[in-house]
Amino acid sequence: MAHVAPTALIRYVGHRISVWSVGAFTVALVFASPLFAIAWLALFPEENIWGHLADTVLPHYVFTTVLLGAGVCAGVVVLGAGTAWLVSLHRFPGRRFFSWALVLPLAMPAYVIAYTYTDFLEYAGPVQGVLRALFGWTSPGDYWFPEIRSLGGATCMLALVLYPYVYVMARSAFAEQSLCILEVSRTLGRTPLQGFLYLALPLARPAVAVGVSLALMEALNDFGTVDYFAVQTLTAGVYDTWFGMGNAGGAAQIALVLLVFVVAIIWLERASRRRQRHHHGARRHRPVAEVHLGPVAGMLAALACALPFFAGFLLPVLLLVDHSFNATSGFAWQAYLSSGGNSLMLATLAALLTVAVGIFLGYARRLHPGPAVRTGVRIASFGYAVPGTVLAVGILIPAGGLDNALDALARDVFGHGTGLLLSGSIAVLLVAYMVRFSTISVGAVESGLGRITPSVEMAARTLGHTPLQTLARVHLPLMRRAVLAAAILVFVDTMKELPATLMMRPFNFETLATFVYQYASDELLEESAPAALTIVAAGILPLIVLNYGLTRTRSDEPS
Repeated sequence: MAHVAPTALIRYVGHRISVWSVGAFTVALVFASPLFAIAWLALFPEENIWGHLADTVLPHYVFTTVLLGAGVCAGVVVLGAGTAWLVSLHRFPGRRFFSWALVLPLAMPAYVIAYTYTDFLEYAGPVQGVLRALFGWTSPGDYWFPEIRSLGGATCMLALVLYPYVYVMARSAFAEQSLCILEVSRTLGRTPLQGFLYLALPLARPAVAVGVSLALMEALNDFGTVDYFAVQTLTAGVYDTWFGMGNAGGAAQIALVLLVFVVAIIWLERASRRRQRHHHGARRHRPVAEVHLGPVAGMLAALACALPFFAGFLLPVLLLVDHSFNATSGFAWQAYLSSGGNSLMLATLAALLTVAVGIFLGYARRLHPGPAVRTGVRIASFGYAVPGTVLAVGILIPAGGLDNALDALARDVFGHGTGLLLSGSIAVLLVAYMVRFSTISVGAVESGLGRITPSVEMAARTLGHTPLQTLARVHLPLMRRAVLAAAILVFVDTMKELPATLMMRPFNFETLATFVYQYASDELLEESAPAALTIVAAGILPLIVLNYGLTRTRSDEPS
């Protein structure tokens, strides 16, 4: 082996180990610590109730979660892929409006739509009241009406607000397909519908799989809907075991099972895209020509697009507006304004901190593109797949242990304790937001950095700029749009985040999400309507802007 001079070895190690690489590993370790804490407490609990859980509630939790996931999967594929196919490849009345309006239900939190539809469809609601008046029914025994507070109702609510994940991904995939591919199916006698089912949809399967996996992870994260509908999923089980039974070990064990579901979803999504690649055979890619639908077919297409938009966004918004006007004169305006201020503060801080961490991790990977730093960045950006209840358990457990250790140390040294410094604080809640939404910021930053040629960076380095100066003076100005998009998405997601906020917020500290949850749980929907509308309004404009930028992928349109 050739002799390596000590100075050369030092320079090599210094190149491989820097503040950026060490910082990336440190962030990855901190962000992964909740998962380690859950695994440790689940395997070594103070009071092991695993046998009791396995014999009683756990099988029901698992079975209900599987049914809910399967129903949401089917719903988002039908609504998302179907509407994307109509909007991307056809011309019909209202197509331009639906192209952006169909993404708006994503601004509607699932728990909000659950509250509004329950009031609208229950026995004392207007729908059943009109039916009884029309047909002369006097009691529930005179007719049958589907129960909204059920597993089927929760599945419908989640599908109505989560199908835009599949819609956006499928629409981009359909717009990028080549005309020559579908022309072959036409020459073989396939109808347009058969071409969609047997050719266009299979070719778009990788993109659809990504959208479905995102929708399923959001469904697993949901707590407000399943709690309000009394659907016993794993997420509800974590909350009930923690707060109802007071058993942190049991909650961690259920959370570990929930993590297995998340890992299975990620594995299935990647497996579905493995070896699913196709290339255009023609030398020049020709986008698919839009089919002009006739009057009848055009109206049916418009109706098919209008139904999910109306049911998933327009009707709930109209009901919330009506409830807001009907709010009592004693509406808690002070509590509403205080909750709104808290949400604004948390969302702003979470967006700034999460984007800052995303910039650090993304730039660290650019400076050190080896497998070690790449693995650390991937670990740090895994949080979006972890449900909020799982994160809450994983963060509160080590935070509580650290608080107890500091309190014991203070008593030994100073003679009096410190109390709880971390548990139930805003700082710990912000850490949960950063862990959960770091995927968004890291992905946006890596995308922005990927568009910057290395020659630009090398030119700055030859002028004597350090990596930090190059980032501040060169990279950040060039990728400001990607950074802004990440900040907007984190802001919107933080505004409507419920499970982690509900479990980790400080005492007597409410956000708009917990404000809505508390009033709606007490059947005071009219009192919660203004706060629910505020959450929805915070997500509408960013969704329109981002959908406009992300879906203009046709070759005849500017990117």
